[in-house]
Amino acid sequence: MIVNRRRIYIIPTRFGIALALLLVAMLIAGLNYNSNLGLAFGFLMVSLALVAMHHCHRNLLNLSVDAIVEVDAFAGDYANFEILLRNEAGIDRCDLEIRMDAAAGHAASGVSTALVSVAARGYQHGAVSVPVARRGVTRLERFELRTRYPFGWFRAWTYVHSPLTAFVAPRPGGERALPSASAAVGTAAQSEVRGDEDFAGLRAYEAGVPLKHMAWKVLARGGEPAVRSYTGLAAEPEWLDWAALHSLGAEARLSQLCRWVLSSEAAQRAYGLRIPGTEITPSRGPAHRSACLRALARYPSEPGHMSVEPAA
Repeated sequence: MIVNRRRIYIIPTRFGIALALLLVAMLIAGLNYNSNLGLAFGFLMVSLALVAMHHCHRNLLNLSVDAIVEVDAFAGDYANFEILLRNEAGIDRCDLEIRMDAAAGHAASGVSTALVSVAARGYQHGAVSVPVARRGVTRLERFELRTRYPFGWFRAWTYVHSPLTAFVAPRPGGERALPSASAAVGTAAQSEVRGDEDFAGLRAYEAGVPLKHMAWKVLARGGEPAVRSYTGLAAEPEWLDWAALHSLGAEARLSQLCRWVLSSEAAQRAYGLRIPGTEITPSRGPAHRSACLRALARYPSEPGHMSVEPAA
């Protein structure tokens, strides 16, 4: 979006109104007492105020605004919306304030702000952290871009109508181990599985073992020929299943599943997610992690828990 002239609003601030009253008083006093110096100073200050108003308005004019419209967050944390401001003009844009009103009920009340300046023919990122109190989907229909540059006598602002969405996943919780991980503990046969995923130690060299698995450093130190052994556990996909947590409530299940998603992703294991109404096939990576967390965020809430809360 490019901020055009018709979308910019400007009014005097409290300091601007106080200055205007002072200037009126100075001009009246100069006329009553026939003070040329007082009149000259009064007219000079009026001219300065008009120039300041022009610069305040120009600080937003033709500014290009882009935003990352979808972000991920966790309940009780912050949703970090990133705004990109581009300045194609040959003048600096100083003291630009990005303001977002938090949604009542779903996000903590209040206003989140970020202050940035954009150099001439440059760009600048501004990150606004909006507190999100509950799991669900938080939507902000617009945000405000304002400035009081240069003297704080006027406030110019514009509204950027760019719907922003925060997918608020449940706060990670629970102490249960992954079902696949707990099943593997104590199974001696698993330690003999050979794959190409996780390093499991060294073993004696056997004829026919590929040279890429040779432990050359051990051989260089004068040790016996050995090869690196790997386990294939990480190659087996894990299913993070809602049904495996039948003894927990809905929100507790979601918190435990969220923790499993983060743990599986940190371990670089392929994993899938099953919750009522949604099944995500096993994979891994940032995109897969985001898809799983967003599925947990969109799951319908129990009575008394808001899942979607639009903001003005």
